[in-house]
Amino acid sequence: MITTPPDGRAGIDAPLVKRLLAAQFPQWGHLPVTPVEADGWDNRTYRLGHAMTVRLPTAEGYVPAVAKENEWLPRLAPSLPVAVPSVLGMGAPGQGYPFPWSVRGWLPGETAAPERIADLTRFAVDLGEFLLALQGCDPTGGPSAGRHSWYRGASPAHYDEETRRCLALLDGHVDTARARAVWDAALAAEWHGRPVWFHGDIASGNLLVRGGELAAVIDFGTSGVGDPACDLVIAWTMFSGAGREAFRRTVRQDPATWARARGWALWKSLLVLADTLTTDPARAEVNRRVITEVLDDHDHFARAAAGATG
Repeated sequence: MITTPPDGRAGIDAPLVKRLLAAQFPQWGHLPVTPVEADGWDNRTYRLGHAMTVRLPTAEGYVPAVAKENEWLPRLAPSLPVAVPSVLGMGAPGQGYPFPWSVRGWLPGETAAPERIADLTRFAVDLGEFLLALQGCDPTGGPSAGRHSWYRGASPAHYDEETRRCLALLDGHVDTARARAVWDAALAAEWHGRPVWFHGDIASGNLLVRGGELAAVIDFGTSGVGDPACDLVIAWTMFSGAGREAFRRTVRQDPATWARARGWALWKSLLVLADTLTTDPARAEVNRRVITEVLDDHDHFARAAAGATG
């Protein structure tokens, strides 16, 4: 998430949104348009009055999510235990803006920072139950994992070259031997399961809380049908100790799925660490911690497996 973004990023600003609304949704053209306080990278989001938002992709690579969410969110929502975005209107390119866009209902809540959560272990269980419900939705006709999901839901092998390049760059900054063992284990644990729905970006910024509890899950832009391992990354990025174990028990995944999940977590954290090592020490340290947690988790379960077969 990008906190208090400057208006105008990616050539999108409030006056452009007002012009698009006036041309395509004149019934809403009189409402105030203001940037949200915490925005994402893939889209610019604006508050439209009190009850709606306008969401505009920042680049062509994020465009497939617009039609995908419009088609599938209404089908998924009735089966899910917490709120997800509702699409109220689909906008077309215009006024110099080249991509489709959407108008959505506003979901109240705050992003899931730990200090806003009443009971992190309960939150972990609730999130796990959301993922189980999502995986239980009918996958028939759903979008198979691929380019539109940035290969979430597919094999982490799509990022093999990038991961190994990051490991070479970070030699001396992380335990690259242990990290390679985690990555190799992820690639070896091939997925042969039944395709299920996955979200693709389960992170604190895409989880909303109200009254200290999980209230909504947003941003299904990388969602699709495939391997759910990518949705388990939050086990290391947000949870630890009892919370992580509660999440692990709730989602009920096998060791191979957890091995792939560690691979997904490792890839992203290595990528961010390599990018921020000398430019953003605080962010680099967060990702270094995630890497350490993933390596320790791999070692713990490798020892447990060896003990069980020894």
